[in-house]
Amino acid sequence: MSAATSPAASLEALDVLIVGGGPVGASAAALLQIATKDSRRPLRIAVLEPKRPATTPPDAPLDARVSALSRASERILTAIGAWPLMPGSRMQPYERMRVWHESVQPRSSDVLEFDAAYAGEPNLGYIVENRLVQTAALASFEAAGGKVIVGELSRLRVQDHHVQLETSAGTFTCSLVVGADGARSLVRESIGLTVEMSRYHQTAIVCNVRTELPHERTAWQRFLRAGTLAFLPLADGCSSIVWSADDPVAAPLLAMSQSDFAQELLRQSDGVLGAAKLRTERLSFPLYKLTAHRFTAHRCALIGDAAHVVHPLAGQGVNLGLLDAAALCELICAACRVREDPGAQSVLRHYERWRKSEIEPIALAIDGFNRYLAHGVGPLSRIAQRGLALVNRSDEVKRFFITRALGLDGELPEIARRPASASSSLLS
Repeated sequence: MSAATSPAASLEALDVLIVGGGPVGASAAALLQIATKDSRRPLRIAVLEPKRPATTPPDAPLDARVSALSRASERILTAIGAWPLMPGSRMQPYERMRVWHESVQPRSSDVLEFDAAYAGEPNLGYIVENRLVQTAALASFEAAGGKVIVGELSRLRVQDHHVQLETSAGTFTCSLVVGADGARSLVRESIGLTVEMSRYHQTAIVCNVRTELPHERTAWQRFLRAGTLAFLPLADGCSSIVWSADDPVAAPLLAMSQSDFAQELLRQSDGVLGAAKLRTERLSFPLYKLTAHRFTAHRCALIGDAAHVVHPLAGQGVNLGLLDAAALCELICAACRVREDPGAQSVLRHYERWRKSEIEPIALAIDGFNRYLAHGVGPLSRIAQRGLALVNRSDEVKRFFITRALGLDGELPEIARRPASASSSLLS
């Protein structure tokens, strides 16, 4: 059964209501729906999403908003049946990543090169449009019998035994509410969870470009003294640029004509892919680090950007969120096996300890890369810059970084540790 409720409809009671149907929220819903649908008491699960994404026509130009999906994310999306729904013609596997500081030549031996072959992997991941992941995950959720409620949250009240949510689509109750509603999470605000937030005073500039030279199925990243410039390979032969520029640098970049911007892009990339022509409009958004002091409260859990936001230079945002979704699902399924309430405090505490212990060191490392490689001229920055060349000379160290970036290391949810053929095995 597949259904989306109209604004006038209302559900009486749910077990789990996920607020936010983006890639992370939709995947969390699909994981739970598929894992529990054949149990003795299937969970009643719904997603509250303000606007259904439109289906992307096969011949539509690639969107500039993309993510680098790790192997762990691939496994999670395969488990819910979303991976086969994403056309291969719109997904670009990349096999290498070349990282260098502006003080060295882009094709010298001092450039840090990660190659999938070092870890015995076919690739380092896939560059995929965010909207493609979202539509596929929502389709998988609905195909498994889940409900998407089109509406916006207006008020949330937590009671001892349930949570009541007032929305533009009606009033709902549930045993557990999951906040997957982004960095400005209304769920997080409504339940009084505070955050530690620090601004990078940087702006991310994103667009697609056609480069003079082929991208070589390689992600290119140059650390500048005022930010980071990355070229991510796309399936149509173009590249998606993510230019994290200090605010005083970003403002004139955004004000430039397309031709002037392309010239500056050529200069700041040291011509590594030759001249570039813009294929999409430039998008921009401010960059900051955000971590909720707590990821859970009574009958409430946060996942994805609602719980943590990291700098985009490592491409880990969506991947961390999908691991949140898989971890929470695994713990809820374990509770279902012993007929425990999915919103039980023991489930939520375990989830919070698990994910905070994994995310905090990653966020700290990414913050250090931005601080000492993309900025700074002091002793620590010079050591970090020289460290790129040193790491490049050690296959063992490179394998460590590759396996970590692929999501193949750390305390992983079971479904991310192996290719998943049957998500229902989470309940076995």
